Amino acid sequence: MAEMSYLEAGALALAEAMRADPRVWALGEDLGRGGVFGQYKGLQAEFGPGRIVDTPISEAAIMAVATGAAMLGTRPVVEMRFADFALCAIDELVNQAAKARYMFGGQTRVPLVVREPMGRWRSSAAQHSQSLEAWYVHVPGLVVLAPSTPADNRALLAAAIACDDPVVYLEHKNLWPLRGEVPEVAEAEPIGKARRVRAGRDLTLVSWSATVHEAARAAELLAAEGISVDLFDLRSLWPWDREAVLGSAACTGRLLVAHEAVRDAGFGAEIAATVAEELGVPVARVAAPRLPVPYSPPLEAELEVDAGRIATAARRLLERRR
Repeated sequence: MAEMSYLEAGALALAEAMRADPRVWALGEDLGRGGVFGQYKGLQAEFGPGRIVDTPISEAAIMAVATGAAMLGTRPVVEMRFADFALCAIDELVNQAAKARYMFGGQTRVPLVVREPMGRWRSSAAQHSQSLEAWYVHVPGLVVLAPSTPADNRALLAAAIACDDPVVYLEHKNLWPLRGEVPEVAEAEPIGKARRVRAGRDLTLVSWSATVHEAARAAELLAAEGISVDLFDLRSLWPWDREAVLGSAACTGRLLVAHEAVRDAGFGAEIAATVAEELGVPVARVAAPRLPVPYSPPLEAELEVDAGRIATAARRLLERRR
């Protein structure tokens, strides 16, 4: 195992894929200088400007070029800088890339990865802080991934690049500096499999991306009170690991979903509804209120789904009768 940051793990996964397959290339704004967060640092020096491509400031043009290039046999990795900016390319992604395989009867595939740095990040305010995963999960034809650890950022990005369908790849901005152990030998993680963070018997807790770490801290708080939490990092939002979640909830008898995105119509609602419909057990969600993300740090903190709030929601759920 080697220790590296979440950012370094993603850069390594891309470099390894580019070394192994000349069809893999990346495009976006300012990649030559390393990208807005430094996640492409040194890659243009190794692979040249023909494979680490600097583009004009036009997300629609970037996504359109990448979609066409993917249909012609290459494997583009698109950098959108911020998840919010990808909305400028929503038609190209949702109406073209996501639907091409179906509309052409399988005669073409779109092996495209769209990297979207997501989530709140040090007073970035309403236009640079959104978590929009539910939008993409709603669209047939898209794969949606959200890694929470350096090891998963390497393994899942490798799996995304190898996937023959368009992948929306959500990397949380607050996780860039997170350090952790990563296997020295590249191991692509299978898409659609959750990771059990800790085993428990009293309550199933499901989360993803940066909120997984708050959920793990909440599980520690609850463990001190004698409450045993079965915690899952979903990692893959579509397809999601229904078998793991349903199996756990059937044993614990309760499900709590925690995520940073707005609670109303968030992806947690889909998970909760599925478990409620199939098992009939009590379910609950803890997530952000339906508000724009403030610039002010104290106001921004009011939206945080932290360990304390997750633990409180878990206690309330445990008080409910089946």
